[in-house]
Amino acid sequence: MPINVLVAYGTTNGSTAQIAEAVAEVLRKEGLMAETISAGSDADVTRYDAVVVGGGLYAGRWHKDARRFVRRNRRALAERPLWFFSSGPLDATASERDIPPVPGVRRAMTRLDARGHVTFGGRLEEGAKGRIARMIVRNGKGGDFRNFPEIEAWAARVAGELVKERTAGDG
Repeated sequence: MPINVLVAYGTTNGSTAQIAEAVAEVLRKEGLMAETISAGSDADVTRYDAVVVGGGLYAGRWHKDARRFVRRNRRALAERPLWFFSSGPLDATASERDIPPVPGVRRAMTRLDARGHVTFGGRLEEGAKGRIARMIVRNGKGGDFRNFPEIEAWAARVAGELVKERTAGDG
């Protein structure tokens, strides 16, 4: 029976949703079933064997939908393999070094025994929602800093861990 993975994301301008889609695509290529949903939706987490939750970073905090999703589903999340990702730095730092989770995500990881977290670069381009976002773009600080090969490699490691665990459990 295939491993069914939920990839939930909180995003304002769509960048984190695109990362979540890339993660799910790799999981599918690795033989898992994967579905992406907005963290703002009311998904039944108990239908999934594992969960990945991603959130865009805004002023040092995870996107509100991602925070609320984790809070709303904390019991179910604590009972299954769980990974977190963040997206947001508007420079190359996420590709140059490991950026630890923001404090709220770190606390959730500890409470829910999450298996891992990674921070990916973000994207902020012309037409972004929000006054501050538009100001950042206007001041020339926007751009696309996502590194899809890194995203895909991380997703493949998640898939590998799940497959290895399932195989060990079948033996």
